Amino acid sequence: MTAGSYTHLDTPLGRLLLTADPDGTLTSLHCARDVPAGLREDPEPFAEAREQLDAYFAGELRAFRLPSRAPGTEFRRRVWAALDEVPYGTTLTYGELAASIGAPRAAVRAVGGALGANPLLIVRPCHRVIGADGCLTGYAGGLDRKIHLLTLEGALDG
Repeated sequence: MTAGSYTHLDTPLGRLLLTADPDGTLTSLHCARDVPAGLREDPEPFAEAREQLDAYFAGELRAFRLPSRAPGTEFRRRVWAALDEVPYGTTLTYGELAASIGAPRAAVRAVGGALGANPLLIVRPCHRVIGADGCLTGYAGGLDRKIHLLTLEGALDG
């Protein structure tokens, strides 16, 4: 079996690590970290991701159209699918996201856990989820990056 691949991309948020499965489908996008074992460096499968990320950071792209694959529980996949529908430049609360998938308000912690496990930062816009009181809470990429992304999208004043 052929190994998956990875590449790094320098962005306004710093260095990002992108990984793909053997067929070139994007499997993760994280702030730079250690490369998972067994992957080979190959920028070629990431040309479209690089193009779309560059356009996003230039303010020219509002929705990503990248094939991706991310394993997760049924609950996480439901949360991620709902998250994919949150429009550019808008925010919603953890409770609103829970309600959008038919989960009870008590599921906000589970929703937060699904967001924390999101392997596709930026592409799957977990940065658009905020606390019930409007505060910017948790983001796997760090709050400074969340602020940068929300400001770029016009959801926060720069």
